[in-house]
Amino acid sequence: MSTRRKLHMRNIIKKVLKESRSRKEPSYALVHHGCSRIQKTVVLCISVCMLLLVCRTAVAEAIGQQNEQQKKVAVIIDDLGNNMKGTKEILNLPVKITVAVMPFLPTTKQDAMEAHKRGHDVIVHLPMEPKQGKPEWLGPGAIKANMTDEEVRTKVTAAIKDVPYAIGMNNHMGSKVTSDKRIMSVVLDVCKEHGLFFVDSRTNYWSVVPELAAKKGMPPVRNDVFLDDVHTIAHVNQQLTKVVEWLAEHDTCVTIGHVGVSGMNTSSGLHSSVPKVKEHAQFVGISDLARDVWGWTGDPVTNITMPSDAQ
Repeated sequence: MSTRRKLHMRNIIKKVLKESRSRKEPSYALVHHGCSRIQKTVVLCISVCMLLLVCRTAVAEAIGQQNEQQKKVAVIIDDLGNNMKGTKEILNLPVKITVAVMPFLPTTKQDAMEAHKRGHDVIVHLPMEPKQGKPEWLGPGAIKANMTDEEVRTKVTAAIKDVPYAIGMNNHMGSKVTSDKRIMSVVLDVCKEHGLFFVDSRTNYWSVVPELAAKKGMPPVRNDVFLDDVHTIAHVNQQLTKVVEWLAEHDTCVTIGHVGVSGMNTSSGLHSSVPKVKEHAQFVGISDLARDVWGWTGDPVTNITMPSDAQ
């Protein structure tokens, strides 16, 4: 309750007490005692009412703060697994995040295990064919539109097994594949069989992922805000402001950034913005969001194979 409101109530009570004392005392003792009792009763009633009003206001404010704290933001950082710029800084964030680790790369296992050790969520960052872009940008184990169902199944299964502690998956690039119902149906089936859910990065406006996920009883998780589609610190900060604005209208926000070209800008922006965002929402892993919002009960069989250089 504000200090101004408390002072206002206190002044009202003082005024009532003052007026009751300033009244002319009656001639007879009997009347005097009767009026005294009435005055005390009136003051008591007013005090109780004021106390109830204070309590009601305090409770309302507490409920408002609780509702604000119930809002959740899940930060996903893509492209780990190749010792890219900003990896160390991202893993050192003082809040829980989700790291999307590409399979079959030099630091795939190290990055996934270090993230898990620090309490972050780990998901598979599965390369998928885009409508445009250089083939070398995809990385190993990519899912392409001309593959058979069995080829897709084999590659998705291998990718899941290559990333330790993975509890979910999202797409790396994939603007072409995420609009293909046949392929994405296979991808989601394999994820579900392994206890994983799929996060649509929304690299394609016409993605079929949320629709298919809902039909299969999986959480239709998708990206809401890209943090670093422009590689400047000013843009990252601007996008983090959009995250706060999004939370003003929604209970949750999924936002995606990257290590690599924009890694240092993204990590710097996140580090400096954590206190501000915390005023509006709780930082959670993407698995927390899947469970709390969509009731996801998948139980991933985590792969904890140690990397060869750590054995």
